[in-house]
Amino acid sequence: MSTFHGYAAPAAGKPLEPFSFQARPLGPGDVEIAISHCGICHSDLHLLNDDWKMSQFPLVAGHEIIGTVAQVGSAVRGLTPGQRVGVGGQCGSCGTCEWCERGEENLCAQLQPTCIPGPGGFADRIRVNARFALPIPEALPSRDAAPLLCAGITVYSPLREAGIGAHSRVGIIGVGGLGHLAVQFARAMGAEVTAFSTSPDKETEARALGAHRFVAAREPSALAAVRGSFDFLLATVTADLPWLDYVAALRPRGTLCFVGMPPSPMMLPALPLIFGNKKVTGSNTGSPGGIREMLEVAARNGIRARTELFPLKDINTAIGRVARNEVRYRAVLEL
Repeated sequence: MSTFHGYAAPAAGKPLEPFSFQARPLGPGDVEIAISHCGICHSDLHLLNDDWKMSQFPLVAGHEIIGTVAQVGSAVRGLTPGQRVGVGGQCGSCGTCEWCERGEENLCAQLQPTCIPGPGGFADRIRVNARFALPIPEALPSRDAAPLLCAGITVYSPLREAGIGAHSRVGIIGVGGLGHLAVQFARAMGAEVTAFSTSPDKETEARALGAHRFVAAREPSALAAVRGSFDFLLATVTADLPWLDYVAALRPRGTLCFVGMPPSPMMLPALPLIFGNKKVTGSNTGSPGGIREMLEVAARNGIRARTELFPLKDINTAIGRVARNEVRYRAVLEL
């Protein structure tokens, strides 16, 4: 048996502590990864606090993982020791259902989250199904590539599925950990991009990331000025906003898509949806094939997560800064 080392929360809401654990046996289709970097996602905070009532303690979180292949199972093809790879929020699926056979493993009813029950990436090594370990393009630095494994694919998938292109008028609601990547991907796809933020001081950076326009969304008049303007709005925030105003900002046949999770239920009248043939929808990360494509698009277009780097030993400091929204825009742990 191999012993791995990391940091685990002993109970909900408790600081993380050094933790050693026995790795599961390396199966024929598995790969062992020596971790070099791991991003900290807000989903990790929800798991550490057991906000979703599904966490198992002690909990080793972390699901934006970059490292090098240390071992491969006997049936693994295409990955070799020393190769740089990444793992996102999913590390396994049944492999035989209709969704897996379509290449949409993220919709598999038996999908295996990377951190539940875990252990995840806040550790020196991890073993996962090799189908979910994706090669990292050489052009992507590890510290900036790590958040792409969750935040990047989370915003790329709905833009790609919506067919965003040069004809599209796209709005990104929120310029944060998700939104700053969404602006870059939408611009790379050729769209006219507008960034919405309640923080006016983010305008300069939003434009530097690729936004053509900026809307100071705290002002009701600013939202009123963009009524009927957008084909696609991507909501990346975890706050309650005046969603009816955003529905009004859609053009006919427009879509409001959620990848962030506002805390309160959303109440919308049916009339504006019916009259404008508008849609409200959601999107959950993406498949291994989608992640591979997203990484290649990021590498070709110079898309990078803006990161702050922390040594693994300072993990509680890093988590505290993420919880207080003090990081612009993604925190990454380095081993």
